[in-house]
Amino acid sequence: MPEPRRLLLLAGSTEARVIGQALARRGRSAIASLAGDTRAPADLGLPLRIGGFGSAHGFADFLASERIGAVIDATHPHAARMGPRSFAVCAEMGLPYLRVLRPPWQRLPGDLWHDVAHEEDVAALVAPGARVFLATGRKTLHAFAGMRGRTLFCRQIEAPRTPFPFEGGRFVVGRPPFSIAQEVALFEELAIDWLVMRNAGGDASRSKLDAARQLGIRIAMIARPPRHAGALVETAQDALTWSEEIAQ
Repeated sequence: MPEPRRLLLLAGSTEARVIGQALARRGRSAIASLAGDTRAPADLGLPLRIGGFGSAHGFADFLASERIGAVIDATHPHAARMGPRSFAVCAEMGLPYLRVLRPPWQRLPGDLWHDVAHEEDVAALVAPGARVFLATGRKTLHAFAGMRGRTLFCRQIEAPRTPFPFEGGRFVVGRPPFSIAQEVALFEELAIDWLVMRNAGGDASRSKLDAARQLGIRIAMIARPPRHAGALVETAQDALTWSEEIAQ
């Protein structure tokens, strides 16, 4: 019997951790990959490479050199570039490709959502003088440089070594997970008027939405990038089932 296809797990989500650890328990030959600017990566249970591939050609070379037989794309729901490129390369090389994409959050009664397409659009929505909690991550801060006249807060797990990248902002230090009560207390302490979030879905950041609803805080909800072609599942378990189905 031939060996099962070796898998590449493109990580960056909660689902990736579940998939990686399950593949390791099953003894499946696989390697995980994370973006180069990932801090304190979660234990994926698999051999891990960190860093980009440089180009579609670089990605194809990596797949060939590592004898990858199939790709599971469990990157973050807002990872806009990696998915389309990895799907296109897999299609060209004849390799099975699967996107793992959890469902987005849906607006609930009492939510004060304002949908925006991009981080840069928030400046036109939020009036000067507002106090804004940015929950989109440190890598997106440059997109809010146009929000002069607002007070911005960005939470980090560890105290940053560099100051906030522009005037009118400061970092808040805290380590997740955070309960609804903790988020309510923080938002009240900071007198937050607006919460800015990406529609990542899942449970990890849900407490922010619940706290904002409870306090009547408005939310600028950044839409996901358009979904590219390719097979799609919503859960880690469905991805593991797929990995068995395409094993040979």
